[in-house]
Amino acid sequence: MRALPILGFRGMAIPTRRLGVVLFQLGGPDTLEAIEPFLYNLFCDPDIIDFPFARLGRKALAKLISTTRAKKVQHHYSVIGGGSPIRRFTEQQARALEGRLIDAGLDARCTVAMRYWHPFTSEAIAQLREYQCEEIVLLPMYPQFSSATTGSSLNEWSRLFHDEVPVHCVRTFYRNELYLEALIEKVEEALSRFAEPVEAELVFSAHSVPTAIIEKGDPYQNQIEETVSLLMERGGWHNHHRLCYQSKVGASQWLQPSLRTTLRRMGAEGIKNVCIVPISFVSDHVETLGEINHEARKKAEELGIEQFEMTSGLNDSPAFIAALAELVTTAVGHHLHQPRGAGCLIAAD
Repeated sequence: MRALPILGFRGMAIPTRRLGVVLFQLGGPDTLEAIEPFLYNLFCDPDIIDFPFARLGRKALAKLISTTRAKKVQHHYSVIGGGSPIRRFTEQQARALEGRLIDAGLDARCTVAMRYWHPFTSEAIAQLREYQCEEIVLLPMYPQFSSATTGSSLNEWSRLFHDEVPVHCVRTFYRNELYLEALIEKVEEALSRFAEPVEAELVFSAHSVPTAIIEKGDPYQNQIEETVSLLMERGGWHNHHRLCYQSKVGASQWLQPSLRTTLRRMGAEGIKNVCIVPISFVSDHVETLGEINHEARKKAEELGIEQFEMTSGLNDSPAFIAALAELVTTAVGHHLHQPRGAGCLIAAD
């Protein structure tokens, strides 16, 4: 006899079958030697580099960009310990989420799938098969949807996974109330370090993407802007705030203004207290620890900004893990009879 379902979050029925959860992330080089091959994998991605006859020229271009770019970013990784901590933080999130789901009565196994460095999606799939999972939730660790992030991860999944197992997707979660509360908690912590918190200007910084992607209908920019609005409304702060973008690569047009340009403007305006909020990231890695907390902090000091603070990553904070657990149980609860593979293409919510 099949076991009866038990009640999970909000009283919904959740299955007693073994559930696999895949946490997708960009990945990052774990050593300085891994920087160039990591970048090569990144720029070989058709969801990142796409142009006429790209199939013929993508690998050569990826080799050129990765070789050049590796030299430029090496110092970012050097100042944060010689490699990216994103795998460590994502695996901590996976372990914490698994524990939370088990406590809720689910027979759950969580694994990590990095897009451009180990553990790759193929490695995560092998783990799911080893766990003998009977149902799977795909959980991209990108709050907002972009074809270059969530879309790329789900496309790679679709290329590799063809098992007869029900699969459900969480495409975005920037509107999730528990996620927003987790972010508010981090902002409050950072603001508390100012003598007069209300005088600090909040600067929301998101990873930039090429404007060509946005012009094709990608919802990323709109979702970033909505995230900022939701946070300011729920946080109840009266601080001045602005939005900028970071981590641009290459000569093409990307979303603006950049973090560097924003800091220059603030310096020229005589602003002395700045609190940076990484709005599109859920863990600390090179973009936060290197680009913001080291490079941008140094630039801010040169520009006369007296106090520069950055909110720490969500990482495995209990509030964020609670948000992830709710996302997983909601996905399963609403899609128990969804056919295999349905909903795993790149369309946003």
